[in-house]
Amino acid sequence: MNKLVATMLLAVSLSPAWAVTLKKEAERKNAPAFELKNSAGETVKLSDYKGKIVLIDFWATWCAPCKASMPWINELSEKYKADGVEVLGISMDEEGWNVVKPFIEQMGVKYPIVVGNKRVGYLYGEVDNLPVAFFVDRNQKVAGIHLGAATKKQFESTLQQLLKK
Repeated sequence: MNKLVATMLLAVSLSPAWAVTLKKEAERKNAPAFELKNSAGETVKLSDYKGKIVLIDFWATWCAPCKASMPWINELSEKYKADGVEVLGISMDEEGWNVVKPFIEQMGVKYPIVVGNKRVGYLYGEVDNLPVAFFVDRNQKVAGIHLGAATKKQFESTLQQLLKK
């Protein structure tokens, strides 16, 4: 690894994760539609969640911050489900279900997981760096985006703000 790349990686790893700033309703754009498969081979569409607040979490098994956030994303999923919040994990692992299924079983993930692809990554803005989370409002518009490692407090605060609307 050259010195410049090492310096850039260090800078990114030391940068604090920024909080989610919710967009004003008039500035929100439609969340890109998708159809992806879950572990049972069933098609999952964003439109399945119409009327719900959706936290879309792009992650991968090799991503340390993704793995660290899964237990508290599980907690938030359970805590806010009755309020109309759904969590949907989109794994960006190129190896697909061969690596994803044992990983989510080991991690005890209870919220729905689908395997993404380059197309859905492109639709959501070239999802290259993980984790990335999209907060989608009840009208299926992107209300906020969080890039990088996050805290439970940041995500919970964002969900609570969306629930107030």
